[in-house]
Amino acid sequence: MYRHSLRTRVAIAFAVCVAVLSVAWGLAFFAAIRFTEDRVLQHQLQRAAESYPSMPMNLRGYDEIGSLPESLREWAQTNPDEGLYEFENIELHVAVVPTNDEQQQGFVVFDVAGIEAASSEDWWWLLFITGAVGALATLGFALGVVVMRKAVAPVSQLAKAVADIDPKQLSAEDHKRIEASRFGDDEVGVLARTIEKTLERISAFVERERYFTSSASHELRTPITVITGALELLEQSNLSATDEKALDRVKRATLDMKTTIEMFLCLARETDDGLYDEQFLVMPLVNKAIDQQRYLLTRKFVDVDIDELAKPIVNGHPQAFSIAVNNLVRNAFEHTLHAHGPIMIRIKEHELLVTNQVSSDADKRYTQTEAASSQGYGLGLGIVQRLCERNGWSFSLLADEKRVVARLSW
Repeated sequence: MYRHSLRTRVAIAFAVCVAVLSVAWGLAFFAAIRFTEDRVLQHQLQRAAESYPSMPMNLRGYDEIGSLPESLREWAQTNPDEGLYEFENIELHVAVVPTNDEQQQGFVVFDVAGIEAASSEDWWWLLFITGAVGALATLGFALGVVVMRKAVAPVSQLAKAVADIDPKQLSAEDHKRIEASRFGDDEVGVLARTIEKTLERISAFVERERYFTSSASHELRTPITVITGALELLEQSNLSATDEKALDRVKRATLDMKTTIEMFLCLARETDDGLYDEQFLVMPLVNKAIDQQRYLLTRKFVDVDIDELAKPIVNGHPQAFSIAVNNLVRNAFEHTLHAHGPIMIRIKEHELLVTNQVSSDADKRYTQTEAASSQGYGLGLGIVQRLCERNGWSFSLLADEKRVVARLSW
């Protein structure tokens, strides 16, 4: 349980990290200054000890240029401005100061020979300082990672809990794992409560879907069964030619309705009851689709040519495949104009091609009818696409001014 919000915890973590690093850098600089001070005094005292009993004169003042060391006289004659000057090659530091005589300058000379470190020693100190800076940077990075990881720990915990949930199979353990009370009242808690409510809605929806499909399966099939029985009784009666045609239309519509109901119920279910693992032949389903839809070619004078190049066996849902083939055959039969045949159905090892001829004028009409049929009779090509996705098949439609080719592959 956290008392502060995630934003506050991140800000505090960042402030703590900066404060610790600032203190570390401050102590490091302070230690460097003290060490340098002690080192200079130690070197100066060591030089005095080596000259004992006579004391070295490192710091001296000069009122005249002529009294300066010979190495500085030429420089002093250029009337340098007041300030500090360093001459590394002769190891002298010079301060130019004003005097009571405006026409003359004073010079303070500090001889640092034996006090300053040698160049080789400077490189070793530079290497040491670089290592110290790298160590502090590494420490700061590690500290930042630890502090920030602790600050965002609730987010990681929530992400892991969500990643372990399978939306298709929600269980009581999943609800406990995402329980909002485990994450406090901060932003993470709000997110956890939102996810928890979403999971509850999904669970309720799945339960309603299961109840609907189980009830609809019975309620929708019963009327179809009654209509089918009544049609069988009517077939045994003495009917006129007109009544027989009407009866045939009712039988076809009833069969299409039954197939549609079965497929929509199958698509609505989360489980498939093992029906998606069946193996079936393609040719019988193609022949069945042609027989059911052949009435659409009445008075069109269009032939249907079947080119069976292979006898493939498909693994999946036979009813879904049958509906897909039925829809493709129906579209080809409906949108082929008078004497614009033949309609070609080619069966290969891994694909089924349905090709129908159309004129340039009919092409535009075909496109419009296709768009309308996607939501109307025959399920439409959108449902064919969904059926293929559920079974791991692929569907494509190619159309030009002369023909339309529907391709179903597995």
